Amino acid sequence: MTLYPKLIIDALESVIYAGTKKNLIESGMLADTPSIDGMKVRVVLLFPRDTDPFLKSTVKAAEAAIHYHISPDVEVTIETEFKSKPRPEVGKLLPQVKNIVAVSSGKGGVGKSTVAANLAVSLARLGYRVGLLDTDIFGPSMPKMFDVEHERVYATEVDGRQLIVPIEKYGVKMLSIGFFVDPNTATLWRGGMATSALKQLIADADWGELDYFILDTPPGTSDIHLTLLQTLAITGAIIVSTPQQVALADARKGIDMYRNDKVNVPILGLVENMAYFTPAELPNNKYYIFGKDGCKRLAEEMNIPLLAQIPLVASVCESGDAGKPISLNVDSVTGQSFLSFAQAVVTVVNRRNKELAPTKIVGIKE
Repeated sequence: MTLYPKLIIDALESVIYAGTKKNLIESGMLADTPSIDGMKVRVVLLFPRDTDPFLKSTVKAAEAAIHYHISPDVEVTIETEFKSKPRPEVGKLLPQVKNIVAVSSGKGGVGKSTVAANLAVSLARLGYRVGLLDTDIFGPSMPKMFDVEHERVYATEVDGRQLIVPIEKYGVKMLSIGFFVDPNTATLWRGGMATSALKQLIADADWGELDYFILDTPPGTSDIHLTLLQTLAITGAIIVSTPQQVALADARKGIDMYRNDKVNVPILGLVENMAYFTPAELPNNKYYIFGKDGCKRLAEEMNIPLLAQIPLVASVCESGDAGKPISLNVDSVTGQSFLSFAQAVVTVVNRRNKELAPTKIVGIKE
């Protein structure tokens, strides 16, 4: 039996590519004329990207079509090429980002996302290039807090790759899964889907040059945290808590997660949120609703810095709900607190980089 290219091309015309719902030839996926050496055939298929969900099934279908339409004795080799350059391997992601800071909490409801948002805005106000990634896949809040819920993200080509362009507001580049899902619908994803989406927001986005990349992590410890630790070399973590004992108990667990021998991410410091309540009409009064100096004592006990004690005022919540972080109001007491907090973060990060070796990506087997 004599083989020639037209036979191979005719066979490939019977294979439908799910991405376009057209056959491989109509889809322009045959990268070159099939090469033939006796009964050996080499075909190169061109896919949009290396993460194409239909890649494996399409390759198998192409091989089966050649065997079916020509002969089962044909020795088929199918190679793949990609229009978009492949994603950089782990360890080479975000080469233009200087510092990656995870903002974490042992439990929900302590204002971690509020702290992360205001830290990002305050760092930007200090003149730094800042990125903010909302890593809470199941409860994203950053689009609301920056009043960009209705923004639509798009992709652009950078160095041969299609990259998501982060939304930019208040001097902060930001991405969240909230831009890609219905805000009124629960995100019912298995862990693998969530971690895959998170990796895309990190690796397939045009973050550019950043001085600080802030990660607003979900409360507690989860697959998301493990994915972050296995994907990025995190400069250090900031733990947010309120002063009461229940929150502090969970803060200890958060600290332990990063200090664990297998993780070994430096703790940059603690933030005591809702440290005290000051009524607007009595600005000199402080009421310690959740207890006094709980985080201060924990910081002393665990030998880590207390970076800030943020007061509880209604304007923090109102500003967040309105999409205008309170740190934009530098004349307010809370705005000043967040600005001082950001300056403290710069100091501890610089000290950490001077005294400690760069963090290594965690190699934990799942």
